[in-house]
Amino acid sequence: MKSSDSSGSFGPLAGYRVLELGSTVAGPFCGRLFADFGAEVIKVEPAEGDAVRTMGKRYENESLYAASILRNKSLIAVDLRSEEGREVVRNLAAQSDVVIENFRPGTLEKWGLGYEQLSANHPGLIMIRISGFGQTGPYRERAGYGVIGEAVSGLRYVTGDPDRPPTRAAVSLTDCLTGLYGAFGAVMALLHRKDSGHGQYIDAALYECAFSFMEPHVPAYDKLGFVAQRAGSRLPDSTPNNLYTTRDGSYIHITAMGDAVFRRLAQVMGQAELADDARYASSIERSRHQEALDALILQWTKTQDLAELEAKLQSAAVPATRIYSMTDIFSDPHFAAREMLMKVPHDALGDVTVAGVVPKLSRTPGNIRRSGGAVGRDTRRVLCEVAGLSEAEVDRLQTLGVILQSDPQDSTTQSTK
Repeated sequence: MKSSDSSGSFGPLAGYRVLELGSTVAGPFCGRLFADFGAEVIKVEPAEGDAVRTMGKRYENESLYAASILRNKSLIAVDLRSEEGREVVRNLAAQSDVVIENFRPGTLEKWGLGYEQLSANHPGLIMIRISGFGQTGPYRERAGYGVIGEAVSGLRYVTGDPDRPPTRAAVSLTDCLTGLYGAFGAVMALLHRKDSGHGQYIDAALYECAFSFMEPHVPAYDKLGFVAQRAGSRLPDSTPNNLYTTRDGSYIHITAMGDAVFRRLAQVMGQAELADDARYASSIERSRHQEALDALILQWTKTQDLAELEAKLQSAAVPATRIYSMTDIFSDPHFAAREMLMKVPHDALGDVTVAGVVPKLSRTPGNIRRSGGAVGRDTRRVLCEVAGLSEAEVDRLQTLGVILQSDPQDSTTQSTK
């Protein structure tokens, strides 16, 4: 675990300013991507804190999730339900390149903060609009968290074991996917703005971003009427690609669907003749005889202990691995070598370990300068330096409850729900 640089912002997005109005996961994850690669990200929260601070585990009353997803950001607290608070946000948006929001469609328009309103005097503004079902269409006003979009997309339908109800990954998967698509869209819009001078908005719908991962199943339904089903740990039509039990009661996932890789697997199994068997000699035939082949591989893995089996397969260049837990990850030398576990400064805890930056850029890598902290940690500095307010005006807004400036060492302003 290597400590990150705590100096000023740098990276391929240095020089860009992002105003993050989004909440919970999708918006903050999107903003975190910009912040990791050098953009100045100003995170706006209510005085009680973003809902993401109520998610995940806590340590000494500090949200550990917030420590990661709010990293590298300037944290300010503004009451968007007050007109003076909204005026503060208009001022900040006028000084920003990108605005991120994930309110229900129409909410920002009611507050006078919609794209048309903000871009009227700032034609180069780019807005990432994340919502459950998009800014248009009959479902636009439906409430929708990531898991709701995942269910509507069809992705949830194919997740889990075939003899059980649909399941889910124990993370906010669709929110992160949508935040990633939103950030990608905004970078494309920034490139377009260089040539045209014009901004635009990105309409990123949770259900559509999840649906995009259903790509192989769309033409299969169109031409064959095939409805994809849950397949457990197996990847249909990619054989072998499954989880197998070992002698010591552990599990190993083996992926050997390519012909050359399958031949190597058969040799490790001591059954080289399988690669010449007409039922298993090609990828298409292996998928047609998936049940029989999986049974043969399982019969073999049950005679091997996990560590020895994993070593044999990796030595033979057969993609295979145990299923890592977080304990495995923290003790793994590759995660350490690739700086995927980063110990970064935290205002109250001293330091905290968070997931590293991805992807790895060879010339302009991202970095983590500090973790997330208290609600309103940077309100005064941002309003004075970016919005151009005087110290007296900041004091007045704080007295009115329009903004909150907290002590960076004080965690009491963070929600404890």
